[in-house]
Amino acid sequence: MCGIAGIMMTGGAPVDGGAIDRLSGALLHRGPDGEGRHSRAGVTLVQRRLAIIDLEGGDQPLYGPDGKAGPALVANGEIYNYRELRGSMADVVFATASDCEPPLHLYRQHGLEFVRHLRGMYAIAIDDPAEQRLVLARDAFGIKPLYYAETSAGFVFASEIQALLESGLVDASLVDGKRDELLQLQFTTGRQTIFAGINRVLPGEVLVVRDGRITQRQRHAALPEGGTRGLSESEAIRLLDEYLEESVNLHQRADVDYGMFLSGGIDSSAILAMMARLNVRPVQAFTIGFDGTGVHDERALARRAAASVGADHEEVSFGEQDFWNLLPRVAAAMDDPVADYAILPTYKLAQTAREAGLKVILSGEGGDELFGGYGRYRRAARWKIFGGRPMRQSGTFDGLNILRQQPAGWRQGIADAETRVGHAGRTRLQGAQAVDMADWLPNDLLGKLDRCLMAHGIEGRVPFVDPVLADFAFRLPDRLKTSRRLGKLLLRKWLQQTLPVSQPFTPKMGFTVPVGEWIGAKADRLAPLVAGRDSIQALCTPGTVEGLFRVAAATDAKREKQAAWALLFYALWHARHVEGLNAEGDVFESLATA
Repeated sequence: MCGIAGIMMTGGAPVDGGAIDRLSGALLHRGPDGEGRHSRAGVTLVQRRLAIIDLEGGDQPLYGPDGKAGPALVANGEIYNYRELRGSMADVVFATASDCEPPLHLYRQHGLEFVRHLRGMYAIAIDDPAEQRLVLARDAFGIKPLYYAETSAGFVFASEIQALLESGLVDASLVDGKRDELLQLQFTTGRQTIFAGINRVLPGEVLVVRDGRITQRQRHAALPEGGTRGLSESEAIRLLDEYLEESVNLHQRADVDYGMFLSGGIDSSAILAMMARLNVRPVQAFTIGFDGTGVHDERALARRAAASVGADHEEVSFGEQDFWNLLPRVAAAMDDPVADYAILPTYKLAQTAREAGLKVILSGEGGDELFGGYGRYRRAARWKIFGGRPMRQSGTFDGLNILRQQPAGWRQGIADAETRVGHAGRTRLQGAQAVDMADWLPNDLLGKLDRCLMAHGIEGRVPFVDPVLADFAFRLPDRLKTSRRLGKLLLRKWLQQTLPVSQPFTPKMGFTVPVGEWIGAKADRLAPLVAGRDSIQALCTPGTVEGLFRVAAATDAKREKQAAWALLFYALWHARHVEGLNAEGDVFESLATA
């Protein structure tokens, strides 16, 4: 796993070497094992390497038989089917054992269609001097991030927004509508990021850039077309076992040690069961919990599951002091902001895994989306007369009378996705799943995992988010996904046979972080610091922030606690990424910094 960046100047003008240095320096945490650069007239690519496969020979950029006269590739990702691809290209002489070399030769053979052959997670940049073009490609699910900006001088791209800002080529100017979307949804949707002029390469998109301007776009869908397939339960369980084993096996390909995050829930327990089957050595598993709070804690369940397969299991505690100490650093890592409180335990788990010497972690993201795990899917699948309703109809700040101006149009990105992916031929349940996979999955869950792990130089892998497994899971009959009260039925039934100690038919409790409790306990001290930030004063009616924190401290009002958390996160995020302040000290010290 790595970080990539580059510049293509308009008119072939020389690339600013200082800007390239700043891009590279800003991505150091993504690739502490080395740096590589490629340059020609008007174009420079840079890669920071985290060595996972072919530790000695896999440095980038990668070149073909024409050397620097031909295409040059830099990549952030893992191509899991690289061995199979190598076997299919008998006429190619490979220069390395890297998983990222096959895409270069596929590009030489198939042009822009090279991505159709890849099974993995990736953000790839290819400079093609013969065609006078720069090609950017991102995996179909958006597991790996990639951002770009078209400026008056040319085109610049990077694995992280903060690198583009550090380059000095783009200003940290916010888009009000995207800021409102963040506050209401906790993430942002679509191509446009919260920063004016900085865009996402969309999941599954391939861009062609010539003379510093985008000249062509094409996109490959992550999910199959059409509705469900008829399968019996027994056949579906058999196929699930086959596809999950294959995916986990591929996701374990590495020349370094790997482990997993174990929450005690259905998805991570399934990953644990399959890793235990496939590995001779004990699985290294990490579980986090919250001492002295009222939230549900799954450590006991995770402990039993880990013990049943002989895993090397480490339990990690996340306490109130961790919250105050780590939150500024977590907000600094989330340059593409996600106000999902799960960023906190994910960050500390990554820190623990890195201290244990690991470079690769498998995690269960995507299981709910593909197998129908959320209650909101069941509600969306019902007809309105039976209590059905669309997802995310209300935002965090609706009805609280805190913001100076009530956000308008904040749900438009979700509505666009509903129109785009909830089309005829798909069931209502499939439509709800597809909407989540269009934005929630890449821009919240996978973005959170990428930033929190890469902040510690760890590669996060998600075996559920695999094209072959996804094709199977998404087209399962609705009856094998949900009942009136439960989701992920097929996954639960498979797990009941494979790892019954995980108690897969226990109703989903959800993963909750007690941020409301911690904020409430320090509300008197915290409220004036949050309210005093210029970023918050620009958003909120005077006096309302202090009132919000008082209510959050004195009651169990979930909405008020969520809104207080959103403002706290936004204040810290804005201080780092817009105001340019360092994330030093705890929450109180950071908020008090002018």
